[in-house]
Amino acid sequence: MNCLVLGGNGFIGSHIVDQLLQAGHHVRVYDRRDELFRPPLAAVEYFHGELEDRAALRSALEDVQVVFHLIGTTLPATSNQDPLYDVRSNVLGTLGLLEECVKARVSRLIFTSSGGTVYGIPQTNPIPESHPTQPICSYGITKLTIEKYLWLFHHLHGLEYMVLRCSNAYGPRQNPYGQQGVVAVFLGRVARGEPITIWGDGTVMRDYIYVEDIARAHLLAATSANGCLTLNIGSGMGHSLNRILELIFSVTGREVEVRYENARSADVPSNVLDSSLAQRELGWHARISLVEGIRRAWDWMQSVDWGKMKAEGSANQKPPRPEQAIAR
Repeated sequence: MNCLVLGGNGFIGSHIVDQLLQAGHHVRVYDRRDELFRPPLAAVEYFHGELEDRAALRSALEDVQVVFHLIGTTLPATSNQDPLYDVRSNVLGTLGLLEECVKARVSRLIFTSSGGTVYGIPQTNPIPESHPTQPICSYGITKLTIEKYLWLFHHLHGLEYMVLRCSNAYGPRQNPYGQQGVVAVFLGRVARGEPITIWGDGTVMRDYIYVEDIARAHLLAATSANGCLTLNIGSGMGHSLNRILELIFSVTGREVEVRYENARSADVPSNVLDSSLAQRELGWHARISLVEGIRRAWDWMQSVDWGKMKAEGSANQKPPRPEQAIAR
């Protein structure tokens, strides 16, 4: 199977690439930049460009059967500051991608949506796919909009799709200097002996899922006999930020100062996903426990030469100021 992973040099995308290669598929990656934590893989064909670059996409899509769409230009916490940019860069870019997929006769597109934002403030926990969708951030609205356009392109052109509404991903190769990913940000601060900032009182509840479990769900979605489904991909268990801190301090054997700041308006109080439909349709369930996943993420973080990585990656992403580190 010929596969194109849009955003394949990113955190989740790079793990999808790994599992596709292990399964014997031919893999192309389309991204705006190289991977931050490892050199290009010899078995992968790389294309560089923006989502809006139709000509570059057209070249990358040639002879591709399955596309994985993980490209996103905004973050939940900041998307409300410029909704117009959010729509232009994500929704319009994806519409161009879908048109190119139809022209290239792509069989299926797997879209990585956001189980943490599309539902808004939950009426029930865990949240099933049938739950009302009332996002409180532009990020979630654009994800839902893309989901709707996927259905439309299936209706008009027969393009098969799978939507995976993933919960909070964590694991190796997640940037601890990034602006989302609470486990990586917290582990990075512990490693550097820096204080941790939490927005709110730390009782915000989230569903955390190990990145390799997410990648496996994407591979199953690509090869499943079923199609045109929207599935939650989460652990089904909620953990507060305070609990995450306890586990991190326990796994690492280290503690740092914790600072609590005012809560943010874009954060829902609780979000835990019901992934029983993915179990029935894909035979998928989360395998890696939170404690084991944190341990693996910590082991990876200790193996990285951060002095070298910081120098090489400075052009890709500048480390945020301490007060900007986001707990999500």
